[in-house]
Amino acid sequence: MNHLAPALTTVRLSLHVLAAAVFVGGQVTMVGLLPDVRRLGGDAGVRIARAFAKVSWPAFGVLLLTGIWNVSAVHASHSTSAWKAVLMVKIGVVVLAGVAAWLHSRSTSKKSLAIWGSIAGIASLAAVVLGVLLSG
Repeated sequence: MNHLAPALTTVRLSLHVLAAAVFVGGQVTMVGLLPDVRRLGGDAGVRIARAFAKVSWPAFGVLLLTGIWNVSAVHASHSTSAWKAVLMVKIGVVVLAGVAAWLHSRSTSKKSLAIWGSIAGIASLAAVVLGVLLSG
């Protein structure tokens, strides 16, 4: 099975990056589309948010699974204490992003939509940056 390791690493990392592109990139895209969506009026915003949720939550699930896979692929004995500290911060930020996104999806006021959406977006972007730090 050792000869499959490079192929599995490619699959693991590709799935993780693709899921991040959907979950995090989708949030950035939604923010960019928001002014135009608001101009559509009616329940357009709610409908578009529900449509996005159909792809973003499965992507978040893939991020969690491949994230666990990524950590399990690293030999703890080869990890520095700084790397482990960054990993712990990333795990916290990912949890924050997921909880904030979930609270955003349950919000009923404009204020809570804005607050939880902002927290989810910032935490998601921070998770990407921390992931890049961990990969190098």
